[in-house]
Amino acid sequence: MLSPGHTLASITYVVGDAAFVHDTLMVPDSGTSRADFPGGNARALWRSIRAILELPPSTATYVGHDYGKDGREVFGRSTVADQRRDNIHVHNGIGEAEFVATREKRDATLPLPDLMLAALQVNIRGGRLPEPEACGTAFLKVPLNHFGAGK
Repeated sequence: MLSPGHTLASITYVVGDAAFVHDTLMVPDSGTSRADFPGGNARALWRSIRAILELPPSTATYVGHDYGKDGREVFGRSTVADQRRDNIHVHNGIGEAEFVATREKRDATLPLPDLMLAALQVNIRGGRLPEPEACGTAFLKVPLNHFGAGK
């Protein structure tokens, strides 16, 4: 299932009674992934999540990251029923407007991840590193005056 929102090309793989949801959903106590990455969009994320939550309730959801919120054991798995009941951002009763407002407000407070600029340069090449330059060395480049530094 194409699951845009966190990024433009997020995908959920549904295999039997399991859904590998990438970063579209997190475990219920962590909610959802941010939607402010290039190609991300909170409304698209909402639609993607709603499609996942239409899967049978017993479908296991496996997330891309589980940070062990508040020191709990990392488990990385829940079910669609768990998500519908307990997900702090998208449980039953939360509508699109509330989700989008919450997601966008939270995203505005999050710093750019440390390796985001390097990851983007590799990701847009489908996982390949940049070609070497004339000197024979491949470089990842960081804009000095676009994200606050050098201003």
